Amino acid sequence: MGVDWYDMIARRNGGYKGRSIFFTEGISAEEVFEKRLMSMLPKFQSVLDAGCGHGDFTLNMSKYAKKIIGFDNSIEMIRIAQESLVLSHVKNVEFIYATTKVEMPFHDEQFDLIYDRRGPTSILNHSRLLTSGGIIYGIHNNVDIVRQRLASNGYVNIEIEEYNEAVFYFPNEMEFAKFLSDIPGNPDYTLPELKSDFEKKLKESMIDGKIGVKELKYIWKATKP
Repeated sequence: MGVDWYDMIARRNGGYKGRSIFFTEGISAEEVFEKRLMSMLPKFQSVLDAGCGHGDFTLNMSKYAKKIIGFDNSIEMIRIAQESLVLSHVKNVEFIYATTKVEMPFHDEQFDLIYDRRGPTSILNHSRLLTSGGIIYGIHNNVDIVRQRLASNGYVNIEIEEYNEAVFYFPNEMEFAKFLSDIPGNPDYTLPELKSDFEKKLKESMIDGKIGVKELKYIWKATKP
């Protein structure tokens, strides 16, 4: 999946946003991650948001932080984020275009906290950006690559928690189709030509007679020695 998909989503959805309506039963990893991050942020001087998307989450977190820089490799996402920043009048946030695929435009040990909310796990390969004793904190669904990159980059005090109890329930098929279409890399399942593919997904996602998707995400945290 390339950056073109994220540029398309930015134009279609107005950012890295889901369009579907659903309700959640059970403890969601996303809620746990956000609450913990809010309590962590005041303790750090300089924070990096890895894969900030259209910036709404970064701006929300700015209320608890001294300084946050958000980066993303989608020019369209950063354009939306910068527009939102101007309108918000927030002074402790900066958005820049950057990619983890090359050397990043930050100084060694510039940050004492990096958080990764479903952003690029390849940020783990850029440990030079963290101060000694700095924290990297994230939520993702691909735990295998997270484990591998944490180990290969020498992080310590590694904590990984699995969350698999929450279920997202959808009121109708259209809302479920929009949800699937907003998953990174997926085609647009609302299109008539993908009806058969969508019906297969729908059949696989029935839970006690309701349309539902079980959340499986991992919250992880580690320290740079």
